[in-house]
Amino acid sequence: MSLLRSASVVSIFTLVSRVTGLARELLIASMFGASALTDAFNVAFRIPNLFRRLFAEGAFSQAFVPVLAASRAQHGDEATREVIDSVATALAWTVLALSVLGVLASPWLVWALASGLQQDARGYGAAVQMTRWMFPYIAFMSLVALSAGILNTWKRFAVPAATPVLLNVSVIAAAWLLSPWLAKQGVEAIYALPVGVMLGGFLQLALQIPALASLGLLPRLGLRPRAIQKAWTNPATLNILRLMGPALLGVGVAQISLLINTQIASHLAPGSVSWLTYADRLMEFPTAILGVALGAVLMPQLAAAKATGDSERYAAMLDWGLRLVLMLALPCAAALLVFSQPLVSVLYHYGAFTERDVQQTTLALTGYGVGLLGLVAIKVLAPGYYASQDIRTPVRIAVVVLVLTQILNVLLVPYLAHAGLALSIGLGALVNALWLLVGLMRRGSYKPQPGWWRFGLQVLLATGLLTGLLWFAAVQLPWVAMRQEAWLRIGWMGLVLLGSGVLYFGVLWATGLRLRTFLKR
Repeated sequence: MSLLRSASVVSIFTLVSRVTGLARELLIASMFGASALTDAFNVAFRIPNLFRRLFAEGAFSQAFVPVLAASRAQHGDEATREVIDSVATALAWTVLALSVLGVLASPWLVWALASGLQQDARGYGAAVQMTRWMFPYIAFMSLVALSAGILNTWKRFAVPAATPVLLNVSVIAAAWLLSPWLAKQGVEAIYALPVGVMLGGFLQLALQIPALASLGLLPRLGLRPRAIQKAWTNPATLNILRLMGPALLGVGVAQISLLINTQIASHLAPGSVSWLTYADRLMEFPTAILGVALGAVLMPQLAAAKATGDSERYAAMLDWGLRLVLMLALPCAAALLVFSQPLVSVLYHYGAFTERDVQQTTLALTGYGVGLLGLVAIKVLAPGYYASQDIRTPVRIAVVVLVLTQILNVLLVPYLAHAGLALSIGLGALVNALWLLVGLMRRGSYKPQPGWWRFGLQVLLATGLLTGLLWFAAVQLPWVAMRQEAWLRIGWMGLVLLGSGVLYFGVLWATGLRLRTFLKR
């Protein structure tokens, strides 16, 4: 399967996931608005997600996928199946123990992440209870990350990309169906959301099992002490643990940044955590559809190219990925900078979501938009290091960027409040991406192929004209005032976005960029 086709498969399913995720956030915003209780849910959901990113999609995946791809390229499928069994056994028992500890330690975890929630006793208590209910979600998602790594290495991208849809559908169903029943019982309706999260985690894991079984790769978990000991002493497991050390530090840096930002936001005006969360949901569209899709596809293939010594193919894949990032992420960043208010208005401005919520979410989204190009580029550049089993370099960069981000928080938050937190993250992402790029070029791993200057000018010209059109539409139409005319507002949004797309790609075509030829590279 070609890189483009693989990335397209992942992007399509990721788009469905993000659309349903946005629907989830729209429903939550409409039903519950932005309040102490929505802050409580968002904090409670971030806690298991924090550990999931540490032990599953983050450090574990960064270490596991390159080792698995190298094992398959060098030793064949049979030896790799033994690696899968050993790693699955070690991971399963680890996350089981972690889940038990997390449930017991929920009050301390909530305090560590968002002590500012104590401004509202009801919100703080709700955060503790919801954390206890949702913490076992990490066990499901860690095993989902293991399964996704296996399937991606065998170039089966569809199932891992599709599974997040189940989480969103589960939360939507719980909010829609369970919330009214809880309210009738005298229980806060928002408690339906953690039930949906747990159901979604279970369904995601259940969907992976048939896909693994069809390839004969369903892990056999060791249950006896001797089997568990053997799993931990397997050379591949030890290699993954060795790589996870710096990877944990690297992912931990990002999570420490999230921890600090959430802690700061919890001490700002009630609703600040929710405003940032709603803006972040919109940011996930381009970062996931472009960055995550390309990263998931490129990681195993870059690792395989490195394992076989094919440096030319390795560099060519990176070059293709970076050009695609520039062509698609730059216009998205421009749209977030000049068209944030219309986007937030059309998507969120219903029910309990007020005009003030629109304004505050818009500010956060604009701050994130500054760094969108960096956030997406990191998803392509970092695998360039991981494929060489070099996790230390991105970690060192991430540590410096963390310090820079917190310095920016000190400077910006007193003036911009929660929007300062978003802007700090955006600026830090740009520095991170540029540093990763320079590092790859200095070591000779990546050399830009001919044609970059012409390509860059074509993209800049098209983006400039796109930005002008979006700015004009943003200031000429009363997006917030059209709340009672929802379908009219949606119709205008559709026309503006369609016209913007036609203008952007039309300019690229007129300046000589042939997309079909480019995508076939």
